[in-house]
Amino acid sequence: MPARLRYLPISVFSIILGLSGYAIATQRVFAGLGWGETWPTTLLVATSAVYVLLLALYAAKVLRYRDAVTAEFRHPVMISFFPALSISLLLLSIGYLDVAETLSFYLWVAGAALNLLFTIVVLSIWIRHTNFEINHFSPAWFIPVVGNLIVPVVGVEHAPADVSWLFFAVGIVFAVVLLVIFVYRMVFHQPLHDRHLPTLFIIIAPPAVAAVAYVKLTGSFDSFARIMYFLAVFFAVFLIAHLRLFARIRFYISWWAYTFPMAALTIATFLVGKETGSDFYADAATVLWAAVSVLVAGLVARTLLAVGRNEICVPDAAASGAASAADEPAAVEEPAEPARA
Repeated sequence: MPARLRYLPISVFSIILGLSGYAIATQRVFAGLGWGETWPTTLLVATSAVYVLLLALYAAKVLRYRDAVTAEFRHPVMISFFPALSISLLLLSIGYLDVAETLSFYLWVAGAALNLLFTIVVLSIWIRHTNFEINHFSPAWFIPVVGNLIVPVVGVEHAPADVSWLFFAVGIVFAVVLLVIFVYRMVFHQPLHDRHLPTLFIIIAPPAVAAVAYVKLTGSFDSFARIMYFLAVFFAVFLIAHLRLFARIRFYISWWAYTFPMAALTIATFLVGKETGSDFYADAATVLWAAVSVLVAGLVARTLLAVGRNEICVPDAAASGAASAADEPAAVEEPAEPARA
């Protein structure tokens, strides 16, 4: 394992986003159905343990293979996964709010501060770079933005409202900016590589999380919240309509990008049901949760299988077809793909 540690990708923390999002969705659904807190809390604690394990492994990589970490940080796609470290803390903070409020507070403070730092650093790199091309853009670029939108979800319980509004303002504005770039990139340039196709689901997360955050900030499910929620619903329906496209690709760590956005939509749907008193949305949230449960279970099994087969944390050149370059960052200087005629 020490030698393979060099190839542990920062994108592995997308697993935590998926697991923690699923744990929160499970909390909401179980509370609504009166099924108790034991299983949701077990999921939350297990997710925390996985986060600590991955954090320890990546810290070891930082100490032993700093050049590999630097390469990831300079990579136009992989750099967007670094905020997953702080977003994981924020999601765990949401999960622990009703279980251990003090722990939730400290997780939120650490997550919010770290996410602000990542946002400033990543945005600075975006505007000062000299070698990024439009074809380097992928939906993973939304990840730093999503972190800012998550802060208010539990921030309203831990800090003055203006703190949460600050993060919400940054998140919502840059989500719009990145959405414009995303549409331009997808329409006028080459399609995403297979390894990045699962990240398309990330576009569901900003409007879904924004809807939840806005309701938490204002206490109202008004027109703006509806726009955000139904935009997330449309993105989900649009992507699900293209399931054949996703079904043909082989396993990559990026498959975990399916989970958090769908969990976020589940949480938003449950909140809509709670705010409107509609049984339809409550039932829809339960159906979505069941689908996400199957998805998470399948990904856990597939990831463990990949670990057992040594398909993860291997150099692309030596993978013998078992792993993809998604597990190892390519050089930033990769040539841009030609634009469509």
